Amino acid sequence: QVQLVESGGGLVQPGGSLRLSCAASGSLYSIMGWYRQAPGKPRGMVARITRDGSTSYPDSVKGRFTISRDNAKNTVYLQMNSLKTEDTAVYYCNAFPPGSWGQGTQVTVSS
Repeated sequence: QVQLVESGGGLVQPGGSLRLSCAASGSLYSIMGWYRQAPGKPRGMVARITRDGSTSYPDSVKGRFTISRDNAKNTVYLQMNSLKTEDTAVYYCNAFPPGSWGQGTQVTVSS
């Protein structure tokens, strides 16, 4: 089982940007995704990417978030722009469909 460690979260003002990283202990899965979960809400997918670079996003983040992967570095990224308060959540990376969950990284959007 590949271990995944998320990093790059933090506190940012509305309209700001953050880039999250997901470092894998081995080769990335063929389909990787970023997920988020706010307290009291279900976890949901915010981006996914195939090994050859095809991406998909839900309408809630489309045009603002960009997922990318570097297969040679075994790393997945999530560039988040024009952040909104409703983007506040713990962000996780995982395979798609997901396996077990790691610790994630906290993103807080607040003025």
